[in-house]
Amino acid sequence: MSIPPANPPLRAKPAASHAYCTIAGILCALAFADLARAHPLAPALLDLRENAAGDVAVTWKVSAFRAPGVEVRPVLPASCRPHTDAVTTTEEGSGIVTRWTVSCGPAGLVGARVGIAGLEAAKIDGLVRAILADGRTFQTVLRARAPYTVIPERPRRLDVIRAYGALGVEHILTGADHLLFVFGLLLLVDSVGLLLKTVTAFTVGHSVTLSLAVLGLARLPSAPIEVAIAASVLALAVELAREPAVPTVMRRFPWLMALAFGLLHGLGFAGALREVGLPSGEVPLALLAFNCGIELGQLAFIAVVLAARSVLRRSDVALPAWAYRAPVYAMGSLAAFWCIDRGLAIFQ
Repeated sequence: MSIPPANPPLRAKPAASHAYCTIAGILCALAFADLARAHPLAPALLDLRENAAGDVAVTWKVSAFRAPGVEVRPVLPASCRPHTDAVTTTEEGSGIVTRWTVSCGPAGLVGARVGIAGLEAAKIDGLVRAILADGRTFQTVLRARAPYTVIPERPRRLDVIRAYGALGVEHILTGADHLLFVFGLLLLVDSVGLLLKTVTAFTVGHSVTLSLAVLGLARLPSAPIEVAIAASVLALAVELAREPAVPTVMRRFPWLMALAFGLLHGLGFAGALREVGLPSGEVPLALLAFNCGIELGQLAFIAVVLAARSVLRRSDVALPAWAYRAPVYAMGSLAAFWCIDRGLAIFQ
């Protein structure tokens, strides 16, 4: 007569659990790599404001946290000459801000090449925002592969769609907390139909609060929101660690839970978008492109997880009983660390 193990595994198919263990290990490795930076790095900002005389007020903002030996610096048009000395200050919530004025002559900024050097080494994005003498605004996102831009006479809508759509994809795919929450939904829900309903509810939730927050209709401090997002991942991990013999509200109505927590995650997305800003005159288009980018990145992640599960579940490798709980325990431990780390940051 065999004796059952003292800690029976979660009720999941061994093959599926094998797949989830592998995927969870990859996610946690990426998350711990992100934690090694201690703080998320905000994008650099180069703000240019031109007057009728051709003088340009320059505001350069970078995060106070940076990798040792890495220098990120603005690149201005060769025709621009310093007009006033640079003054650097450290502003709470904004990092290190430097302001000065340059004179760009009669030609001004239109058609000029500007950029941010050092993005690749710093592993961050950059934002260029230029307000021209006639009141027009140009704004774009720069990346390591394209650190320079030319200020056009008129901002093109296609450029706005490309820049903010790519920013949305990048933000979701580099956000370990958001990805772990979506991963938890895949662990929680077995039915394809219910999974579709649950993921859709999560999408609706974060789309609503993202739009409201960016438009200024729902403003909350970012630090408590980040703690709440980590707590949502922890709550999902705790639910997954329970035996499903007596279904809870979260298991019976996962779409309702996903909708509620999606509202929190949307506020987190909004904080990232506010760091970059929205182009004047194209706010709805940029917001839509950013949100669509988030959804594309989320769908791509789900597709990869489901495809990996399909491949890995064909493997005959046997795992010990404790390995079936490994994805949930790893997820919960990481979420608990985030709660503590982000909570302490509020009082620093």
